Amino acid sequence: MSSQLIRALLLALLSMVIALPVGHFIAHWAGWLVFCGGLGLQMAFHFRNFARLDRWSYQPIVDAGLEGEGAWDGIFGRLYRHEKELRSQIAERDDQIVRLFAALQALTDGVVALDFNQQIVYCNTTAEEQLGLALSTDVGQPIVNLVRQPEFVAYLTGGDFERPLTLRSDRGSDRVLSIHIVPYAGNRRLMQIKDVTQTDRLDQMRRDFVANVSHELRTPLTVLAGFLETLQEIDLDKADQQRYLDLMAEQSKRMESIVQDLLTLSSIESAPPPCTDVVDMSNLIDKLRRDGEALSGGRHRILAENDGMCDLRGSEPELVSAFGNLVANAVRYTPAGGTVRIEWKRTPQGAEFAVEDTGIGIDAKHIPRLTERFYRVDRGRSRDAGGTGLGLAIVKHSLNRHQAQLEIKSAPGVGSRFAARFPGSRVASL
Repeated sequence: MSSQLIRALLLALLSMVIALPVGHFIAHWAGWLVFCGGLGLQMAFHFRNFARLDRWSYQPIVDAGLEGEGAWDGIFGRLYRHEKELRSQIAERDDQIVRLFAALQALTDGVVALDFNQQIVYCNTTAEEQLGLALSTDVGQPIVNLVRQPEFVAYLTGGDFERPLTLRSDRGSDRVLSIHIVPYAGNRRLMQIKDVTQTDRLDQMRRDFVANVSHELRTPLTVLAGFLETLQEIDLDKADQQRYLDLMAEQSKRMESIVQDLLTLSSIESAPPPCTDVVDMSNLIDKLRRDGEALSGGRHRILAENDGMCDLRGSEPELVSAFGNLVANAVRYTPAGGTVRIEWKRTPQGAEFAVEDTGIGIDAKHIPRLTERFYRVDRGRSRDAGGTGLGLAIVKHSLNRHQAQLEIKSAPGVGSRFAARFPGSRVASL
């Protein structure tokens, strides 16, 4: 039996004990009046505390002043503790939810939560940017009404999510997204969206590279095979034989140049960081000028400018290869009578090496891809000039290893300027 019930019975018994003498010695009705009055006071006491509890139940708050009297004090105390613990648990849960949503917002992958009807429940800012969504207005909207590409709709409704969907953006960009849908909590679904544009570009570059290598080597191999077959099957006089042999040697040297450039590029990519030896730029600029004059054969004016204020720290063979490629390209693609200018100077940010020419120039649409392997603006002209299509790729990797940036400016019919900008950490003051 609870202590509250025992206490109520004791109070009723006390009222009876007082009422019996009154009823015996005074009057029966007086005794009953005392007994009923005692019970009424007890009921009024309980009703008062019950009314306080009823008012509190409409707007429960954690109030340390929530106290009762007698047996009600324990009840109010327990309610206070339970309400306090419940609010603490709710606050902790809300804090966890806030941290969870903050983590979802920090993800570099897009996240979209869908309900049973494929309607948007939540998406992070990355997904908003990737799919063109707006959480403030799109919550509750079917995802297929907002992302309407047929391949996405078919993937979502098909229900086969073993493999992710590769989706190319239809929003006027070359973005490529990988969408993986994970069913959870029954028929709800969670979309994970990864931006694989860079990976797709690298895969395309790899495929282009294999195709270009095959193409570049197939032509000289076809020429060699054709001449060998001719020499084996047809009797030729000495002059024709020598002409064929010269052409075969030319194609052999071309293949050798391609393979050598490939090996150079591979060695640069896999080599340890370049050293920090001081490279004498005055001697190097003079050497580049002489090499340019030898390649030009007097057909161009080769100028060299050096402010003489600094040298460069790095691997001299790599720098000679990179700078030499830029000078050779300038000479090859500048018509006779043109000018090639070689510059070395100190800048507020570090130092700059530049090669400027008055050659045929390059259309702006080609400039972003010039440093790709085997990329050619004009394949026929490049082969006639003796290039392998790997020179600027070698330049780019050599400069990147020296923390330098290559800037290309060009205009068709005006000329080009290739500038390599080095940071101050690679500059050796004189």
